[in-house]
Amino acid sequence: MIPESNTISYSYPAPSAFIAGGESRLLLAGYSELEKSSGPAFFEGSLEQPYITARCLIALSNVVRSSFTLSPAQAGLMKDPIVTAGAEKLRFEGFSQCAGVYARVDVLPGGHRGTFPANGTVNVDFNQPMINALHAVGRSDTMQLTVNATAISVQSQPEERITEKKVPLPVKWIKGLTTVQLFLAASEKVHTLNKVQLRQLFQGIPAGTVKADYYLAVRGNRPAFSPVKTANAVCVGGIHRLRLLEPLLPLAEALQVFVHPDMQSTTWQLYFGNVRFSLSLSREAWRGFSGEGAALDALVADVPERLISAMDKYGHVNQEFNATLLAVEEQAGFEQIDQLTARLAAMGLLGFDLDDNVYFYRRLPFKLNRIMSLNPRMKDAEQLLAEDKVGIVSQKENKTEARVAGSGVTHTVVIEDDLARCTCTWFAKHQGERGPCKHILAVRKKIN
Repeated sequence: MIPESNTISYSYPAPSAFIAGGESRLLLAGYSELEKSSGPAFFEGSLEQPYITARCLIALSNVVRSSFTLSPAQAGLMKDPIVTAGAEKLRFEGFSQCAGVYARVDVLPGGHRGTFPANGTVNVDFNQPMINALHAVGRSDTMQLTVNATAISVQSQPEERITEKKVPLPVKWIKGLTTVQLFLAASEKVHTLNKVQLRQLFQGIPAGTVKADYYLAVRGNRPAFSPVKTANAVCVGGIHRLRLLEPLLPLAEALQVFVHPDMQSTTWQLYFGNVRFSLSLSREAWRGFSGEGAALDALVADVPERLISAMDKYGHVNQEFNATLLAVEEQAGFEQIDQLTARLAAMGLLGFDLDDNVYFYRRLPFKLNRIMSLNPRMKDAEQLLAEDKVGIVSQKENKTEARVAGSGVTHTVVIEDDLARCTCTWFAKHQGERGPCKHILAVRKKIN
């Protein structure tokens, strides 16, 4: 179903505490004593569009099994979908083995007929028997699905149930989940294409592996890819990765294209009634989402652990929330809500739904110390501060200049308004496109 608006709704009990250091009331603290309990299953029921859903899950598995940079040995370490059940939705997520392509299948209300005894998330491995079972689902078949804390089961034929058990979640995926959701939250819809336009567009993808940038532009009613940049064109790095969508194109009703404001990612969302398939591409094929560092700026400010824990529990109860509306409803500062949101995203606990403009909750293991372990630049910045290697040279209203001691060299950091620059090789190479360097992080944390 193609969305007509971004209206949302969510419910919660009355607020009962204050944000530390301010007078704004914050509902989140009301969840500080909540115990997360598991029911017998996260979802039990049937799918209303079994053929479509099975094809989308096969496409998701194809994404997970693909790699655009890794060796076969490295690729063998990657696993299959993260499955989340909550808010009457089923979400299946995964990354390519190089973590530069993110895919998600959303089964929305109306796309299933069943019950959600509990909210939860499980990571499983789709082995060949599961792939075979999905391929066997015909247009007139039914499909039963069970999701619980230790496994998922699919049954499309009598007396033939396929079960995949829980497997460890790769750290590379958790790091990728941190960045891709923040990129999605910043993205804007730029194009909506119908079936005819969709076929026209994908006929223009060049053969083979494409190393040069291509651009998507719509002239009149005809979309086209071109190696030539034009005004208002969307930059697509590694355009050959879009071929992962080709098996689904004959079934899709429409395609919507979402673009990060700095074109650090593009998202291609196909619609099949009450089922959606999303494919997000990193800026270049060799760049994995796991190394982008998009959450680092938001992690600079210190946020009390009790509020992080409370927001985690709030997310578990409500399953979805709009950060802006939450700030308004709670009369809380947008900056602090963004920092809380970034903390949960940095632990892989939040995803983002582009159509509804909401974050959704994944029930992954909740460990506050995971933030530092997954963000080495932030850990290095903390070390620079601990060793007193950051010195402030001058500080005015909107401009700070600092010196940061390095290995045999001293780096100069200048922060002016929201812009920052550093003389280190990391900044010279990436110009801030892959998150701030450790020196900028250290200075920001010192002056915060």
